Amino acid sequence: MKKKIEHGALLQHNEVHGTGLNSHGTVTCLEFYSTAHLLSGAEDGLICIWNTKRWECLKSIKAHKGHVTSLSIHPSGKLALSVGTDKTLRTWNLVEGRSAFIKNLKQNAHIIKWSPSGEKYVTVITNKVDVYKLDTALITGTITTEKRISSLTFITDSILAIAGDDEVIRLYNCDSQKCLCEFKAHENRIKDIYSFEREGQHVIVTASSDGYIKMWNLDLNKNKDVPSLLCEVNTKARLTCLAVWFDQTSEIKENSDKAATSSQANEDEKSSIVRKKKVCWTDKNDKTAKRDRKITPEKQKLETLLQKKKKKLKSSE
Repeated sequence: MKKKIEHGALLQHNEVHGTGLNSHGTVTCLEFYSTAHLLSGAEDGLICIWNTKRWECLKSIKAHKGHVTSLSIHPSGKLALSVGTDKTLRTWNLVEGRSAFIKNLKQNAHIIKWSPSGEKYVTVITNKVDVYKLDTALITGTITTEKRISSLTFITDSILAIAGDDEVIRLYNCDSQKCLCEFKAHENRIKDIYSFEREGQHVIVTASSDGYIKMWNLDLNKNKDVPSLLCEVNTKARLTCLAVWFDQTSEIKENSDKAATSSQANEDEKSSIVRKKKVCWTDKNDKTAKRDRKITPEKQKLETLLQKKKKKLKSSE
């Protein structure tokens, strides 16, 4: 982005895999895992795994008979979930690149999302959120809203932020399925929502069709209170989605600088202590050396003999 150079394009969805024939493989969902890999889903039913260094397609999987509507990568990077227009929820083994489990749904889901711990996940069908437990793959609760859900994000494993086709964001408890609070975030429809934690601070980022992007501070100790607005920017564009990128290089450099400063301070402190010890050691030994030069055994013996000779001479006189 800094150099405004295009690094690559996802062309795998523009042809039928293995045939070279053109097809309308519009990309419908993207998700990064770390900075090395990217998963893409498209209307051609394919899920592709990409190497972000060379932008090569490492593997292409025929995931769904219809469109891939959403996908989500497990925090471990070993599993992925996808939903499509074939009314199925599929679990993928990313280590072996194969299907691990298929669950039939009553309707087409358009959103799927893992929780931060990876112990649960949610699917969204129109205005309904189903909460699943990983070890049983069973629904543990359902959250229903008045309007169609456009986006959602996990704040913690037990708190969900949900944005519908309106200007309001609602926070729900996944366990009790109760609404903790709601607040008007924008003047127009909210198109996407994202959350992250930074230095113990929970931040919600929202994007609206009116072009505004806003950041909100959420105090989990007071989750019934309305989050406070941190900042906002008017992009003057018709926003459709949102992604948040962290400048890890700057963060690593900043941490390195702090570590270097701390290390230098410790070294200076150690050097100061060593110098002090050295000075004390030198002064002490200098004094001892001077004392030793004044009163050595040989000198003391010689002085004793001289004194005896002086006494003899005096007595003989």
